[in-house]
Amino acid sequence: MTDIRTEEILKNYTTMRCGGPAAGFAEPSSEEEIIELLAYADSNNMKTLILGAGSNMLVSDRGFDGLVIRIGKKFGDLEFSEEDEDGYITVTAKAGCSLAWFGNMCARKGLEGAEFCCGIPGNVGGGVFMNAGAYGREIKDIAVSVDYIEDGAVRTADASECGFGYRTSLFEKKAKEKDIVITSFKARLHKGDKEQIDAYVAELRGKRTASQPLDVPSAGSTFKRPEGYYAGALIEKSGLKGFALDDSGAQVSPKHAGFVVNNGGRANGSDVMRLIRHIQDKVYADSGVRLETEVRLVGDFD
Repeated sequence: MTDIRTEEILKNYTTMRCGGPAAGFAEPSSEEEIIELLAYADSNNMKTLILGAGSNMLVSDRGFDGLVIRIGKKFGDLEFSEEDEDGYITVTAKAGCSLAWFGNMCARKGLEGAEFCCGIPGNVGGGVFMNAGAYGREIKDIAVSVDYIEDGAVRTADASECGFGYRTSLFEKKAKEKDIVITSFKARLHKGDKEQIDAYVAELRGKRTASQPLDVPSAGSTFKRPEGYYAGALIEKSGLKGFALDDSGAQVSPKHAGFVVNNGGRANGSDVMRLIRHIQDKVYADSGVRLETEVRLVGDFD
């Protein structure tokens, strides 16, 4: 079994730059090692946290009192099949592969459909887990199948069985009851006009750079989109764009009100959480809409 480290500080593994120590921390390099780690955690009554790029979570300052299994670069392979008679290529991406790298490599090969991935922070595993999306496209639009570990075995689910919805999936629902680890997914993409694909990637990159705080630590979009509304618009309407409760570094981005940022990485998890709760309360008081966090909350914030 791969080595398990103790008291590893999780702020070093999250894009929000928040988080205390993990009781146990391991970076497996194979599906067999993941299964061994899950069995170890089960036999020792340890909670588990599956961590990828750490881009969609806020970790408590108290850390995580369990075993963190990080699916990283050791699970970063990307493979392309030969083109079939219909002009499609099957792309197999391991869970630790960066979504941006996946999107960019597909674009380089002249494959259309994955351009939206090019600017999404996070890894493939997390992207599949939450059905990540941008600019009108989602993982469900390109997925063919998903490999995952459940109950000590590697399984495969057809895309039609994955229960993809807005920022959710079958795996996200299952993970509330048991350990689920996505290990790879397959996408089927069509050959397109490479110049048009490159131009579209550049257009999306420009939009993201102009509208999102990419130069400041954040966890991505902080809140889910409420039905019939946009979270950022509601927050801005409440006068909170650029708002900060104190000088901790936690702030509603002046660039996009849907992002809570951590200026200079100075804020801790409690600072960010206090701001999130303030935003939720103020928006609810002003509009009657209770914003739900899109970022996963890990650990004890009370």
